[in-house]
Amino acid sequence: MLVVLLLSGLYSYISSSHSVFSQWLVLAHGFIGTASLLLLVPFIINHFYRTLGQRRAGLFTSGIFLFVLSIVMGFTGVYIIVAGLTEQTAWLLNIHIASGFSLFGVLIFHVISHYIWLAPKRRASLARSKEQNFRYFPSLEEQAFLRIGTFALGFFTITFSLSLIYLAFEIEPSNQPAVTDYQYNYGPHPFRPSQTDTASGTFIDKNQIAGSQNCANCHKEIAEQWYSSIHKQAASDPTYVKNITLLSENKGIEATRYCEGCHAPVALLTGQLSEGGTHGGIKNTTAFHEGISCLSCHNIESATHLKGVASYRYEPHKPYLFDGYESNFFSALREYLIRINPSQHKTDMAKEILIEPELCATCHVQFMDKEMNNWGWVKMQDEYTAWLESPYSMQSEQVFAHSKKTRCQDCHMPLVKGNDPSANSEGEFRSHRFIGANTMLPSLNGDKEQLAQTQKFLQSNKVRLTINPPNRKDATQSDKQITEDIRAITETPAYFYLNETVKLNVVAANIGVGHNFPAGTLDINEAWIAFTALDATGKVIYQSGFLEDDLSVETNAYFYRSLPIDRFGKLVWKHDLFNRVGETYKNFIPAGGSDIVEYTFDVPSWAKGPITLNAVLKYRKLNQRYAKWALGEDYQDLPITDMARATILVPLRQQPPVRMESASSSFLNNTEIEAN
Repeated sequence: MLVVLLLSGLYSYISSSHSVFSQWLVLAHGFIGTASLLLLVPFIINHFYRTLGQRRAGLFTSGIFLFVLSIVMGFTGVYIIVAGLTEQTAWLLNIHIASGFSLFGVLIFHVISHYIWLAPKRRASLARSKEQNFRYFPSLEEQAFLRIGTFALGFFTITFSLSLIYLAFEIEPSNQPAVTDYQYNYGPHPFRPSQTDTASGTFIDKNQIAGSQNCANCHKEIAEQWYSSIHKQAASDPTYVKNITLLSENKGIEATRYCEGCHAPVALLTGQLSEGGTHGGIKNTTAFHEGISCLSCHNIESATHLKGVASYRYEPHKPYLFDGYESNFFSALREYLIRINPSQHKTDMAKEILIEPELCATCHVQFMDKEMNNWGWVKMQDEYTAWLESPYSMQSEQVFAHSKKTRCQDCHMPLVKGNDPSANSEGEFRSHRFIGANTMLPSLNGDKEQLAQTQKFLQSNKVRLTINPPNRKDATQSDKQITEDIRAITETPAYFYLNETVKLNVVAANIGVGHNFPAGTLDINEAWIAFTALDATGKVIYQSGFLEDDLSVETNAYFYRSLPIDRFGKLVWKHDLFNRVGETYKNFIPAGGSDIVEYTFDVPSWAKGPITLNAVLKYRKLNQRYAKWALGEDYQDLPITDMARATILVPLRQQPPVRMESASSSFLNNTEIEAN
């Protein structure tokens, strides 16, 4: 058994193959290792008692080394067999390999030394005996080498036979579309107008992209986060269901390939998106439940270009034994094999593209071409270029830049503590909640944790508001003449006069978002500034950005949004992008940039000072008109998040009376009366 363990371990160590034979060999190695350990323990105990009284320092020392190496090899082997290997315990495999090879080296030295240090009479006796052919291994019987060879040959023969049997019954993944008569309405490429490619240039079997529940068996914490994420709900989002259905009804199911490459890659890559198939917005389908599945991202090999619309190259992972088998027993065996031998799994699932912002660019950049809108090429959202131009990419010509490059993953997939197998040496792994700005879905789902984390993310000082104090150039504290060199105040006072028209500036600064604010679907999201001016009694002097009775934002508010139009100049308010040809309005704040909003209002004579000026940056996922249309019967009041706030108090004064020349009126002329 030890010889078989040596040979099988050596083959696995030298060979980088992920063949069927290699995987069977790993399973067999674990089985033989467990059996040999059960036999080795009583042998070591018995051998120790038999040799305890012998005075051979070299043999005793090498024997102790063998004992220690056996314990190390056995412990690490049992741990791997029982618990498997994780990112934090990967070093155990190296110790197991090193201790195993060392054990065999010391064992050979131990056996040869035993013969060399034998008493001369015993050595002569062995030389004359029928065992003389084995005189260098006196502990072995005459047939020992034959038995070892037979056992090793039988072991590898059985392992090889299991591999042949498996290959004979292996479930080959299909590269044919799920729909029999698949239509190529947008040219010979199977996935157009989506920009997706596959390594084979053909379709993908469902087992090569779906089945996220299998991943959850090992990655439980990550799966729990993913279940709450917007990625998981990318196809089942009721607003997406509404829009993808609208697109399918207007332009046919083949046109939905444009959206499904990002929202429901399972439907796109398996070849469902043709007449007779189902798009991701259809309930009780795999694509609907999976959304952006685990394998949808982890099997992406590269970004084909940075223009977006699912511009990634998909390469399925190399399968482990029993991949695609629905039997619980075979599924458990496959997962066990991954746990004890995760090297290929790590290679496939931790590709370099996953840590690069280019991965995000494949879907968070978007354009529309003539084949979709029957008009021409139209640029839409582009978070990647906005990030490139920001100070966070360290590739821009900004006046200031951060000392460390900040990627999309650093903000939207921060490191969190946990016990996931992929956790690093600090016990941290990347969060798969993909926190962004979608407060609508967790609100509809009653997912309080996802909603709370999303609102916390929005309120983490990423955008800041400042109200510029109304410092007056004509401001006075008294009419008494003094020279400028003894004036103590370097900034003129700020106050309002009764009955005057005032102008105020509110500055909104994007100091923490790595791209434009707001981003994503600017046409249906709402970000606006609510500004109010109240006197000391709480009476409203002026307000902008308030909510109407139907909870829509008043039309004169200052918005950060876009207003897309169709070819006839009508507003495309249903997010039916296939009708979009341009925009009449688009307002956002670039990363590291600021926006100045001017407010003008009259200070009434009845106002009591001081005046409280309050500005709040508010955000709501979906405007009311679109939300009521898209959600239909599922509509409910959507949460509004206050992202930033600024408040100042401004004193109120009366205008000084007109100066008179007579001395008797000089006292009045030199007095300003402050309003209460």
